[in-house]
Amino acid sequence: MRTVFFISDRTGMTAEALGNSLLTQFNDIEFMRVNIAFIDSLSKAEHAANQVKEASETDGQPALIFSTQISKEYRQLLINSGGIFFDFFETFISKLEKTLGTKSSQTVGLLHSMTDENNYGNRIDSINFALSCDDGLNIKNYDRADIILTGVSRSGKTPTCLFLALQYGIFAANYPLIDEDLETIKLPKILQKNKNKLFGLSINPVRLQNIRDERRSNSGYASIDQCRKEVKLAEDMFVQNQVPFLDTSHTSIEEIAGRILNKSAVKRRY
Repeated sequence: MRTVFFISDRTGMTAEALGNSLLTQFNDIEFMRVNIAFIDSLSKAEHAANQVKEASETDGQPALIFSTQISKEYRQLLINSGGIFFDFFETFISKLEKTLGTKSSQTVGLLHSMTDENNYGNRIDSINFALSCDDGLNIKNYDRADIILTGVSRSGKTPTCLFLALQYGIFAANYPLIDEDLETIKLPKILQKNKNKLFGLSINPVRLQNIRDERRSNSGYASIDQCRKEVKLAEDMFVQNQVPFLDTSHTSIEEIAGRILNKSAVKRRY
């Protein structure tokens, strides 16, 4: 067991994302992860340093610290805590300052803040759009969509739409393919005029059965035969109508979104 701290003056999301990305390369080690966010005062920084010191003593080896802390004073407290300090901020910002020939603003929380009101407003609008156009709702608004995800029930459409909205400001709608839609390989009529916006999500039938069984155990909806039939018919529809699609079976929402952006013409707004 090795204790890992993600420490930041704001949400800690960046430190956690970068740190976890590195830790995935060490599958044979078990990590105890601790996120300490909003370290914006001396007392909070001292408390965080004490937590690192205590964890290091308990483990019998230095804790790991992944940090995006901007304050030099607070960073020094963490460096002196006895843990191994990985400073994402200083590692990159000094090289950027030299490259760009100017000093950084040293302002905390810009990435996840409301400083850019237009950017933040676009994010809220895209999330509201994804929610209002979820699961085939408000098809009259599909003309406003940047992308329309389609696929059988429980193939990952809703969470992917919300991630695209939150992370990239994309107006993402989704339409579930039901039995009536799958009676023919033609696209559902309500999707035909927006064919250029379509992107299909497929899934392994066994994986689909497991997901559906948690929702409606021992139902026809969750039977393996039903799952196999729906997946095959949906993929036949995608191929026949030249709709790009991907398999979501063992892929994270983040990776699904990344692959969609890579394989489609949709552009991120920020």
